[in-house]
Amino acid sequence: MGNDCIFCNLRHERIIGECDDTITFIDSYPATPGHTLVIPKRHFPSFFEATEDELLAIGKAIQKAKAVLDKEFTPDGYNIGINVGEAAGQSVEHLHVHIMPRYKGDVEDPRGGVRWILRNKANYHDIKKHDLKRHDIKKHEKNS
Repeated sequence: MGNDCIFCNLRHERIIGECDDTITFIDSYPATPGHTLVIPKRHFPSFFEATEDELLAIGKAIQKAKAVLDKEFTPDGYNIGINVGEAAGQSVEHLHVHIMPRYKGDVEDPRGGVRWILRNKANYHDIKKHDLKRHDIKKHEKNS
């Protein structure tokens, strides 16, 4: 683990789960109640650098974290995400998976989920309706 990495130097009281390859802990700046992170113990920045064993361990850790979060917070859903690279919003150069419990009413309209990171792409359901209407108008004009 890297010496100056905040994830490599976690205080033990923050850890809620651990195995040979991963550590699970509650986020210091939770976006939702129960917002949790899973990290590999080996220090590397990108999901795409993880070994098969690390990927399997991360997946198992996510499942275990979900069981704990279901019991502690009883969420209605989850967003699970990974930021890879500065352009994607990664601020700590140690792979970490966000597990964000979601609750009915925590946002006005949750449709689009993680697509909201690109606001103009998130509301695809209305864009689809608009495109269908436009398609119907073109079809009608063609048949007239």
